[in-house]
Amino acid sequence: MAIEIEKKYRIDKKRLVELTARLGELGATFTYETFEENYLHRGGLLDVSNSVLRLRKTESRTVLTYKEKVETADNFKHQIEFETEVSDVIATESIIEKLGYRLSVIYEKHRKAWHIGNVEVVLDELPFGYYMEIEGPMEDILAAEKLLGADFLELETRGYPRLTLKYGKLVGEVRESRFAKKTAA
Repeated sequence: MAIEIEKKYRIDKKRLVELTARLGELGATFTYETFEENYLHRGGLLDVSNSVLRLRKTESRTVLTYKEKVETADNFKHQIEFETEVSDVIATESIIEKLGYRLSVIYEKHRKAWHIGNVEVVLDELPFGYYMEIEGPMEDILAAEKLLGADFLELETRGYPRLTLKYGKLVGEVRESRFAKKTAA
């Protein structure tokens, strides 16, 4: 069983720029930049187990993820996580629907990722704000937090789906948080 351990921080645009520079100063390895569309499904056993089924679409691939929250008494988010790459998105969406799960949340995200030591640091921009996540072993997250000067930043305990429920717009029966589409002038 894979357990994801992370801390998430709410930041502003200025802090995003500072953290990007700090990662460069520390010699962090830039690993990727991507735009994501995330489609979350709920219902049935997912609701009973406090879990979510997500299809994440990027320019290069689509990944199906199952996440189940694990309750803890610390400031770290712990989740059981299983992922697999999907080759046929339409068939996968049909399977999810036929199993009785319903699309409930859609959110878009721009993400940049680095590795430093044993952690992954991501800087995310969503339509409702900027965030940093540090994922890895707890002691390494704390060390990276200090290196980045992030140990005083505001923690964000809610995941992007819950933040989308708060800040997104209801479109039919689905809560969405999308970037404004640019139109030709």
